[in-house]
Amino acid sequence: MHLRFIAFIVSLLLPISAFAASVSDVLRIDADGIITRGQMIRSAVMLLDLKAKSPNVPLPFTRPVPTALKPFVEVAHERGALKQFGENLYQAQKITRGETVLFLTKLKGLSPDDTSKNFSDIKRGSDVERAVQIAVEKGWIKPISENIFGARRVLTGRDGILLLQRFIGEKSVSREMQGDIPTVTITFETLSSILPKQDVLQSVWKIINTLYIHRDEIDEQEAGYRAIEALVESLKDPYSTFLRPINTREFTTSIDGEVSGIGAQVEFIDGVLTILSPIPGSPAEKAGLLPGDQILSVDGTSLKGLGFMESVEQVRGPQGSTAVLHIRRNGGEFDVTVARDNIRVPEIEVSFIGEIPIVKIIQFGRTTEREFRDLMLDFQKKKVSGLVLDLRNNPGGLLHAAEIVVSNFLPLGTKVATILSPTSEKEEITRDPPTLGENVSLAVLINKGSASASEIVAGALQDHHRAKIIGMQSFGKGTVQQLVDFTDGSSLKLTIAEWLTPGGRTIEGVGIKPDIVIEGKGDRDEQLLRALDLVR
Repeated sequence: MHLRFIAFIVSLLLPISAFAASVSDVLRIDADGIITRGQMIRSAVMLLDLKAKSPNVPLPFTRPVPTALKPFVEVAHERGALKQFGENLYQAQKITRGETVLFLTKLKGLSPDDTSKNFSDIKRGSDVERAVQIAVEKGWIKPISENIFGARRVLTGRDGILLLQRFIGEKSVSREMQGDIPTVTITFETLSSILPKQDVLQSVWKIINTLYIHRDEIDEQEAGYRAIEALVESLKDPYSTFLRPINTREFTTSIDGEVSGIGAQVEFIDGVLTILSPIPGSPAEKAGLLPGDQILSVDGTSLKGLGFMESVEQVRGPQGSTAVLHIRRNGGEFDVTVARDNIRVPEIEVSFIGEIPIVKIIQFGRTTEREFRDLMLDFQKKKVSGLVLDLRNNPGGLLHAAEIVVSNFLPLGTKVATILSPTSEKEEITRDPPTLGENVSLAVLINKGSASASEIVAGALQDHHRAKIIGMQSFGKGTVQQLVDFTDGSSLKLTIAEWLTPGGRTIEGVGIKPDIVIEGKGDRDEQLLRALDLVR
């Protein structure tokens, strides 16, 4: 497991909109992915914040519309934006560029000033021609060539996100299509703060380049990166980190579930590299490493005095090699030999005890975002009477994934968390209707390896009295990080806010206290057995 980047999963807590809603918040798709009709309808209606004047009226489609999509379809239908799709919406069908611009113009009620621009692939005098005229006039989307618009081409994620950003006039926030990692673009000329000791820094650099005896060996890029790293490290915040370009690429890969190394999620706690939890089935787990283990040295090299990045660098290594870790646990010290390997991190594991499903979420990443709701809809069809959600040793991940999980159990619009930044306070709410109602009993398992997004889920379900929380007190990771991308491929992960549970509880350094405290010791899983008793 490449410890550095899986550790970042622990500390990354990204609100669906830390400050303002953006296209990348509501339309989560890869650059080369194909956008469906349902995705475009939902995204555009959400971005315009439109509500149906007469909800729950019968829709004119021969096939039923999914419950989660219905509120958005109702809005679009009222505005006459869906007529082009005929008697069946086919919400999972790919949407074309022509269909998209016609839908968007109808949704906004726009009409062109004229139709002087003609394209050979569009029928003269058609609704599509008028919609394309508007889209081109407003700069939403560019034609493929001078005479061809490309109306029949399917809309890709890259073009769709750019189109919607221009459609709503979004300029300040951009995801840059790096998986599901929101980034912000900084225009440096707008920064008002002057770098501390800037005159001294510039003078030192000039003197070095003038007088240093080996100035021909100076690596300017390395010098610049080290200066930035030192600046960020001076914050003494374990969750704020500067990532060089290669580290940024590997970090985004870890959110997709691909990591390499020994298979442990780590944090830098009180200056010591500390294991938060081993990945199930990983070399770290097989070697017996546990949450809370402190790594003091690697292969005889002490980590004392090293920063987080340097410490992690000592642990990582090529697949097939081994690392001898000197571990401190409960006051005692010992060596553990761990193999390194390339590991695919799973996210959701499902098992059944009788008719009760046990759903274990290992981390909150893209798989959880995509698949959890479909899994719950399947349980809805099976009419399950109870469910156990196992968040033990889950280090967290994306807040949007956590919100999706919570939305399956609480009413639409229910508060999930409050995000407090230096300049604002924002409530995160569920954005989809529940799949499993109050008639389905729910228990959530946590322990000291449950952190970040895991604590959001447990805290929200606990505060709203929707589930019983069972196990041990959680880790206590209650801050929000934002990823800022730079043009050279590097990035800054900076702590920008704190989150509170719906009831206003602080989690940072405190954690979630279970309703029923049970230590997870012995061969019998007493925590799971108690959860099963409650939901049966």
